[in-house]
Amino acid sequence: MKLYGGIDEAGRGPLAGPVVAAIVVLREGCRIEGVRDSKTLSPRRRETLALRIREEACGWGLGIATVTEIDELNILRATLLAMRRASEVLTLIPDTLIIDGTICPVLPDSLAAVASTRVRADATCPAVAAASILAKVERDRIMDELHRQYPDYGFDRHRGYPTVAHKAALLRWGVTPEHRLSFAPVRAARQLHGASNAA
Repeated sequence: MKLYGGIDEAGRGPLAGPVVAAIVVLREGCRIEGVRDSKTLSPRRRETLALRIREEACGWGLGIATVTEIDELNILRATLLAMRRASEVLTLIPDTLIIDGTICPVLPDSLAAVASTRVRADATCPAVAAASILAKVERDRIMDELHRQYPDYGFDRHRGYPTVAHKAALLRWGVTPEHRLSFAPVRAARQLHGASNAA
């Protein structure tokens, strides 16, 4: 029985919160009904599918890079770090591993030997689509927690993405410790409010 894996991430574009990556390994020919690119699914549907993926996948893992790491490394390197951390959780080695995008993260040798990249793999590879769902669901959960800490910012609605409402909240309330200082709109809000962060 051949196994194939996929890696994808969620949260490269937001102004706040971590970037989350996931890896999923499926049996060759396995099709979990409804699994496709997470961006095309409703939040409720993603939650339901995430449960099925965890139950039916041969293996899966999550990796996170923090806001501090994003600011220190840049968002691309932090994304690759999150992908590596997700891969390090895995306890089995697939026959092939597809990474969504054009750059392969540094992986354990056993995974690096079977890994390759593919643009828009979340639309063509079921394992990558499944990974995109797990990553998105975990990141949304984190942003819901941050909303409870910082209810004025609307993290439960925009998930940290640079919406009009989020930018307005930044200008009104300033920057929280969960905002990415390396992103231009956050830097602008910080300059407006001085170096102090929102409590």
